[in-house]
Amino acid sequence: MTTKNLLVELFVEELPPKALKKLGDAFAVVLFEQLQAQGLTAADSVLTSFASPRRLGAHVTAVAAQGADKAVSQKLMPVSVGLDASGNATPALLKKLQALGADASAVAGLKRAPDGKAEALFYDSTVKGATLVEGLQKALIEAIAKLPIPKVMTYQLADGWSDVKFVRPAHGLVALHGSEVVAIEALGLKAGNSTRGHRFEAAVDPVVLKDADSYAATLKEDGAVIASFAERKAEIEQQLAAAAAKVGGGVKAIDDDALLDEVTALVERPNVLVCAFEKEFLDVPQECLILTMKANQKYFPLLEVSGKLSNQFLVVSNISPADASAVIGGNERVVRPRLADAKFFFDQDRKKTLASRVAGLDKVVYHNKLGSQGERVQRVRAIAEAIANRLNPQLVGDVQRAAELAKTDLVTDMVGEFPELQGIMGRYYALNDGLSANVADAIEDHYKPRFAGDELPRNDVGVVVALADKLETLVGMFGIGNLPTGDKDPFALRRHALGVIRMLVEKDLPLGLVELVEAAQPVFGDKIQDAVAALVDFIYDRFAGSLREQGYSAQEVDAVLALRPQRLGDVAKRLAAVRAFAALPEAPALAAANKRISNILKKAQDVDAHVSELLLKEPAEIALYAALRDLVPRANAQFEAGDYTTSLQSLAALRAPVDAFFDGVMVNAEEMDLRLNRQGLLKSLHDAMNRVADLSKLAA
Repeated sequence: MTTKNLLVELFVEELPPKALKKLGDAFAVVLFEQLQAQGLTAADSVLTSFASPRRLGAHVTAVAAQGADKAVSQKLMPVSVGLDASGNATPALLKKLQALGADASAVAGLKRAPDGKAEALFYDSTVKGATLVEGLQKALIEAIAKLPIPKVMTYQLADGWSDVKFVRPAHGLVALHGSEVVAIEALGLKAGNSTRGHRFEAAVDPVVLKDADSYAATLKEDGAVIASFAERKAEIEQQLAAAAAKVGGGVKAIDDDALLDEVTALVERPNVLVCAFEKEFLDVPQECLILTMKANQKYFPLLEVSGKLSNQFLVVSNISPADASAVIGGNERVVRPRLADAKFFFDQDRKKTLASRVAGLDKVVYHNKLGSQGERVQRVRAIAEAIANRLNPQLVGDVQRAAELAKTDLVTDMVGEFPELQGIMGRYYALNDGLSANVADAIEDHYKPRFAGDELPRNDVGVVVALADKLETLVGMFGIGNLPTGDKDPFALRRHALGVIRMLVEKDLPLGLVELVEAAQPVFGDKIQDAVAALVDFIYDRFAGSLREQGYSAQEVDAVLALRPQRLGDVAKRLAAVRAFAALPEAPALAAANKRISNILKKAQDVDAHVSELLLKEPAEIALYAALRDLVPRANAQFEAGDYTTSLQSLAALRAPVDAFFDGVMVNAEEMDLRLNRQGLLKSLHDAMNRVADLSKLAA
């Protein structure tokens, strides 16, 4: 089968930059998968995607002009329906064959095969492979339909009557199989062999493509466009590094992959230029300057080796004039008002203390069922105070102050303009007000951890306020039934739960999970329903998922979390102990015995862990009781000392007496006193063996 390489390009008006990479990948992948499904690609066909601000494209190697014919076996109907008593075709069978393009002569060639309890007739035929025109037309329509478009536009075609819906108005379609145009259509466009280059710097217009393989090179040379998203991104990275090296002093462009992707989606042929702003703006907190340069202007701030912001920055221009001074000057003029605004907000905000802004939070709505931010602050403060009293009463003063002021920067001008700076600006303003570093740091850190892998609060005051803030959100939202569903979690409750878990675990806090949730609930008064049980379940569920992601097996996690350990900082040690126990030769038998004991105790109900030596009759139960008296005190002492691994290993010696007990003792004896005594013995054994984890969960 002769094959040629295929190129498809859709030329459009400027695509949304934050979505371009995803659009380019989706367009190419769906197109390729559809061609593959129709048998038009080879086993070794290679896909290359293209995405620039004004085009989506795909290059596929080894594409056939026509797919191979396929043998198809189609079930027609049961034999009893298709053939009469004499074995002749019924009208129903003839009608079915006619619909498939066959006639009565095909009856003799039909196959019989079992189909469930009956026998059915099957018709074997050959389906002609799809032509490239048919297959590519279908693939392109499917690729367009499945694009993850953020927002669809409706626009009119040139005829003035027809409407088309697409992400942006489309103006050109290229489809080349080798050097031949494939006659397909989409979005009111017919495929050709020419496209458009750079708006200002293309050498020719239109750019005519000789064949599919010359696409990227021709666009680069004649159209001044780097069509590949990955190639443009790599070019920008290289130019950023070169420009920073030219500035000298060890400065580096800020590392921000999302910004890099967005800028890659804004330019067709990048040209990195060095610009500067007045040093007086460096008196403003650098987070403000960095944010405004990145978010508003898409510039790359330059950081010194120390991490301090430089007054120079990098611009990725879409044009490359011989004299770039006008472009540099223009960008410097544009950024100046932005920085001046930041300086103005900073200067104005410092004229009022954070304490004077507390009352303003009463006017900021938090949730219609939970009241204002002012009410929320009082709840967070009460929860934080309760936690501080449990951890270290000496923290209470700073904790109260930090909790009371933590949200006040929400009503400052700077955070009003840049919500991303909440907490960060609160710290700067707290230091300006003369508050201690402990309180100021806690005001910034109470939002942490904000995402997976984020750092935790840097001091104990911050940890307490961060815990209180997250617990207030979780208890409040669960208390009004505002729970996450599927992939929707508007109040980030999953993230808040993981934040609580991380602080309890990584800081190894001596706080019980249930006591924490119970301490948070009363501060809401009658605004919420009881949420303790549902929220605790939710947090353990998130914890289980997190532990599995860290490499623990589902059995190990289930065994430990089945006991609902209250101190989450202990869980890692318990998991290590379970893993070490599971490696012992005695483990499978003891896990199976535990499962059996659990089932016996469930059926018996309300069993008391009490044993009377006078009622021990059989040698096996006497031996088991003696082993328990010998081993359990030692294992319990090791458990209380936090040596969970040794505690479980000590109990492994119970395997032989446990096996002997089940081999030689009838638990449910007819005499009630014997039965209760033996159940009590098993309850004692069960309680002793399952302090670290529920070992029955390890049973196969």
